[in-house]
Order: sequence, then structure tokens, then C-alpha cells
Amino acid sequence: MDAEDPNIIPGFSIESAGLDYDDDDSTKKGKKKKGGGFQAMGLSMPIIKAIFKIGYKIPTPIQRKTIPLILEGRDVVAMAKTGSGKTACFLIPLFEKLKQREMKNGARALILTPTRELAIQTFKFIKQLGKFLDLKTILVLGGDSMDSQFAAIHTLPDIIVATPGRFLHLCVEMNLKLSSIEYCVFDEADRLFEMGFGEQLTETLKRLPDGRQMVLFSATLPKLMVEFAKAGLSDPTLIRLDVESKIPETLDLKFIYCRPDERYASLLVLLREVIPKNTQIVLFAGTQHHVELISMILTKAGIANTHVYSGLDASARKINTAKFTMKKVNVLVVTDIAARGLDIPTLDYVVNVHFPGKPKLFIHRVGRCARAGRSGTAYSIFSNDDIAHLLDLHMFLTRPVHEDDARNIGRAPPEMVEAEHQIVLEYVKHIDLATAYRVSNNAYKQYIATRPAASASSNKKAKHFKIGQLKVLEDFEKSPEQENEPKKGSKQKKKQTLDKEIKKPTVDPEEFRNNFLSQMKNFRPQTTIFELNPKSNSKQLRIMIEKRDRDNNKIEKHKRKLAELEEEEKTKASEESGKQNTLSKKKLKKSLQSAKDDENYISHQAKDHVEEDGYAVNSFAKEAGSAEFTVIGDNAADQRLHQRLQKWDRKKKKMVNVENPKAGKIRTEHGVWIAASYKTGRYDRWKERTKVDEQMAARQQQDSDASDGEASVPMAKRDYPHTHWGRHNAKMDLKKVRDMDLKSADQIAKQRLQKEAKLAKEKAARLKNLQRRKKALGKKMARSKK
Repeated sequence: MDAEDPNIIPGFSIESAGLDYDDDDSTKKGKKKKGGGFQAMGLSMPIIKAIFKIGYKIPTPIQRKTIPLILEGRDVVAMAKTGSGKTACFLIPLFEKLKQREMKNGARALILTPTRELAIQTFKFIKQLGKFLDLKTILVLGGDSMDSQFAAIHTLPDIIVATPGRFLHLCVEMNLKLSSIEYCVFDEADRLFEMGFGEQLTETLKRLPDGRQMVLFSATLPKLMVEFAKAGLSDPTLIRLDVESKIPETLDLKFIYCRPDERYASLLVLLREVIPKNTQIVLFAGTQHHVELISMILTKAGIANTHVYSGLDASARKINTAKFTMKKVNVLVVTDIAARGLDIPTLDYVVNVHFPGKPKLFIHRVGRCARAGRSGTAYSIFSNDDIAHLLDLHMFLTRPVHEDDARNIGRAPPEMVEAEHQIVLEYVKHIDLATAYRVSNNAYKQYIATRPAASASSNKKAKHFKIGQLKVLEDFEKSPEQENEPKKGSKQKKKQTLDKEIKKPTVDPEEFRNNFLSQMKNFRPQTTIFELNPKSNSKQLRIMIEKRDRDNNKIEKHKRKLAELEEEEKTKASEESGKQNTLSKKKLKKSLQSAKDDENYISHQAKDHVEEDGYAVNSFAKEAGSAEFTVIGDNAADQRLHQRLQKWDRKKKKMVNVENPKAGKIRTEHGVWIAASYKTGRYDRWKERTKVDEQMAARQQQDSDASDGEASVPMAKRDYPHTHWGRHNAKMDLKKVRDMDLKSADQIAKQRLQKEAKLAKEKAARLKNLQRRKKALGKKMARSKK
């Protein structure tokens, strides 16, 4: 291929660009070039030119799947990882849809993002990608001046990039109908719902026209988002290119059993004895109260750490995350919500201090390490409350649970755990830690109550889980110091092995301990506490002897009945002859167990439901149900709302649902809950101050007068210059006059603000001069008195 060929655009191969060249060689061979690039999507030339200018060569998988569907005009819910080119997915169809500037109706595209930073990033990308298009874009962010945003909306932009809180505030203040919106995008939709913007989104959705196109891009699919998509989108298409549901092969899963009180002690043993000190570790806790407590305990224990949770200030979250990513601190304690935007490629270890309620949430946690071909280890501490969820996880991963396999599941050394537990109890006696410990215990009860329940089969199996058979995990036998020791000579190794063999006892102490514990567990005493060291005439002894006699008689009677029943069954079985009778009896039993009237029986599913599912064009509800991903809140308020609110109705005499008290309310930037339709009248005051209506009316009058004048006045005038330079100067003067007369609302508002600032400065200067004069006069009066 010739690099200087003018027909070929630089940075694109013929296959990727999707061009068909009439080559003699290609026609002879009978081969056709395949089109897999942006040009094969049927985009207009200015957009393709901008794509080439940015440096895009081949569309990413999410771009290849979503752009054609969005160009068709369909509503799309797309799931893909961060950094997979999602922004271009919705901007390229947006530009193809709008193409050129229109100032008649107003904004035609709306993009809502969860954070200011993402909105600014999207705005910059629009400027780059829409370089060759005449489209006006404005940015509406919380915390910025509302007056400038009022003026910006009056310029009738084509695209609005906004955060949902401030945009809804503007809609309410200005009474915006949004009837001209054709294309609406919710970027990072899962974070929009997690950050509490659900009410703002539903209120904004009510203002949008029915014929608009909706596009949602997300990394995960929360339950609220599924319900919103079902209600607000028309026949949406779900595109999944998110992370795989199974864990990578390079990730090792280890499970550590502990008693409920020794959870933090087991964590300290794990961090000190197993995990190397220079590696990066993320600890997942159930609630934000546990995050604070674990961080305090680790600090007391001398382990440098930092913590992040949803209730933490935004700047503090950034600082704490930066400490961990810059490797100033090796341990980061987080909740599930706070770990959403966390992407650390060099992460080595993940520790689940509290076991998650769903297998998908477990995969989301442990998936933070062992990325990009790296290996990693995930330790999960579990107790009696978590056994059913542990079994659920292994069923999901299709892995069996072997209690006697010390490589994957086991316990920490009891001596170490007991020693650390005593240290933790000493820490908890401190004033700050005591209050945090008490609050975290209450939070754990709430966490267990709101956590999704395990399956019924796992709950049954959990009762038969053999905790006594759990051995010490193999990882505790190999300390990190031993692994990092340099290799010694063969003679020294032989001496060490001989010494070990000599010193090694005949009975393994661990086996002896396990056997002793199992014997203790199965031990049943023959006598009661009332019969220990009794007196011959004691009342308690006589009562127990009488009771034992009665119980023995009942037991013997029960045994006789069982023996008689067995004999009767044997006689009946012998009397029955042939296989036909036995088969007929089995059939009768089955028919009695599942008796059903075929004529009058109505099934909950249609007879042809399988066939109907096969013919279904789009089954968003079913696909969304399988892809749904819920994260429980990390504070008490969110956990309470997670449960269904109910109260006792005296009249109906049953529990009835209670409406959410925060329904129809939004949270302001100051944290205050107000009605979603609350109006302050700020826009009306701004209109009076800037006199926008008068300016618009004057401008319309000027335009109409100018059009009438041009029609009535003839082209040739007496004072019109006839020379070339005279005409040129006249045109320049007319342009200056137009620039002076016709000003936009932005320019007028800016001039007024500048004038107000100037007047304020002058006023301040006058006040300063007056004060100086007063001081000088005072000094003169003092001198004259002296």
C-alpha cells in the first residue's frame, strides 16, 4: 500500500475503513474487501473527518454493537467496562442526528452525567468530535452561577450537558417543557441512581416528549435502573459487554472460618502472618461503621491504612484513594458502594471481612485483583451466619465444598487468634473505639437483616456443615518471611529435614486436637447436675430417680411399638406377590400425591409459553433480570429503606405497605430535602434585572423593520458610494453598527455585570477616601487641642 496515496485516509486500513477499491488483482481473484470500520456505518463526512482527526482507527466492540442500533432510532441500555469507548457510542449518533444548528425551538439533545468532572470531560470531547459541525453546546453544572446558566439557555443551544440536580432546578425555575428534545443520554446511569438522583431523573423524564430516543450507558445494572428502564424506555435493547460472571483462573480463593467475636482477630492474624507487608490490600466491610472501626483497629495495631465510604467528603475520598494508589499506604478499607470507581491494576490481595449476600457481589469484589493477566488471592472471613451464603457461592461457581481440604478452606491457628483477640479487647476499651465498636455491633445486626437471604437448599445444607473437621489453612503454615528467605545449600537443607524428622512427634497435635474436640462435641453425660455428689435423702435425687424410671418405661414402650410395626410390614411384604402388584401400588401412590383434574386444571403458564419465548423479538425484562446487580447501602438509613416499609393497620388487621416519605422529594447541594417541583422565583428576578423580554421584543421589532425597509427602499441610493473602497468602508461601517446594535443576551448580561462591578469598585474607593479624610481630620483636631 502506498503511504502517499491521496485516496487513502491516514491511520485507516482498507479493511477497517470499509472501502471497496476496483483493483485488477482483487477482481481477478474474486475477493471482496470487508468493511468493519466507521465508514461502513453510513456516517456523514464531517463526522468521519472528526473521527479521523481524533485518531480513532477501528471501533471498539461496544461501539460496533451500539452505534448501528442507536442510528436506527432504537432505545438502548448498554453495559460495558469503564474506558471501552462508551462516550463516542452516544456522541457519534447524536451528531449524525442533529447535523446542523437550529435556533428556532431550543435544545434537541440532553446528556446527563453523575459528576462535574465527567460532565466537563464529555463537554470537551463534544468540542473535539463536533469540530466540523456548527452545533452549540452548553454546560450546566451544580455550584456554578445560575444567572449565567439562565443566559446560556436563552441562546437556544443544540446540546445540553448537565448534572441532574442543577438541570432539574433550572427546569423548575424556568418552567422548561423540553418539548424539542429528540435524543437523551444517561451516562454512567448506575452511578446516577446510586448517588440518589433517581427522583431527579424521573422528574426530568416526565418533561421529555413521548417520541424522544433514550440511551443508557452503565457498568452495572442496579434494580432501580431496571425499573426505570422498563417505565421510561420504549422496547429497549440490552447490550452486555460487561465483565464475565466467572472469576479468572489466576485468582485463588481462600476461606477462613472464625467465631463471630474473633472476626477482627482473624483479620489481624491474616495481615501479620500470611500477607506480605509490601503488597497492596483492599478490605471489604459491610457498612461504613465497620470501615471506621477496622481502620481504627489497624491503626492501633501499627498497620498503616486508609478508608473510603459513601458518606465521606468528596475531597477526603480523593485524598484517601490517592494515598493508596500512590502506594503511600498498603491497606485500603472500603464498602461496596465506595469501591465502584476503584480500578487498581497492581492490586494483589482482596479480603472480605464481611461475607457478601450475593455471588455476583462476591465476584464484583474479588474481581478488583488478578486483572490484565496478573495473579492474585482473595481471602474471605466467614462465620456461622455466612455458611449458607458460602454454599450458595460454591453452587454458583460450580465448585464443591470440602471441609477437610486445608488448601482452600480452613481456620486460622487458634493460639494466634486467641492472642490477637485479647489485644483487640484491650483496644476496644479505649473511649473512641468503644463507641465505634458498640455502633458497629448494632450495624452488623442491620446488615444481616437487610442482606439478601440464601437459598433454601443452602440453608438446609448449612445445618450439616462440619465445622469441627476444618483444619488450619495451609497459608498460615507458610509465613511471608519464610517465602522471601534466600535458598540455602543442599547440606543445610538435609540437616534441617533430619532435625525436623527427629523433633517431629509421633502424634500430630492438630489431629489430636480435632479428635478431642469431636469427642467433646459428641459427649452425652449419663447423669444430670442434680445427681452429682448427692445425699441419700436429698429431695432432688429422689425426684430425678422417679423421672428417670418414668422416661425409661416410655422409651421401652416406644421401642416395642417400633418392633411390632416392623414385623407387620415384613408380613405384608411377604404376602404381596409379584412385581405387578408393587408397580400398581407405586402408581397409586404417585397419583395420590399429584392428583390433578386435567379438564378443570388451569396452569400459571400457557401451553405454548416456550414457543412464544422463542418468537419474542426483545425480552428486556428477562435479560435485565439475569444481569441485575444490587449493592446494599453502607449506612443505616439506606439499609432501612432497602427493607419494605410496613405498618400494622387496625381496621384491616394486617400489615400494609407504607409510602416512602422521601418520594417526590430531592436532596439539594446543601443536603436539604425539598419538593422536586419547588420554585424559588430566582429566574423571574433575573428577567426583571436583565430585561430579557424587552430586549427580545426590541430585537424582533428591529428584524421586522429591517425586513420591511429592505423591501420598500430601492437598492440604488443617492448617497451610496460608487467607488470600490467607498463601498468597502460602507460595508465595514454597517457591520460595526450591526455588532453594536444586535447583541446577544449573554453579551448584555456580561456588560451589565461588568458595570455593576465597576460601580461597586468606585463605591468602595469613595468609602476608603472618606475614611482616610476622617482619620486625617481626627489627627489634626488632636494636634490643635494639644
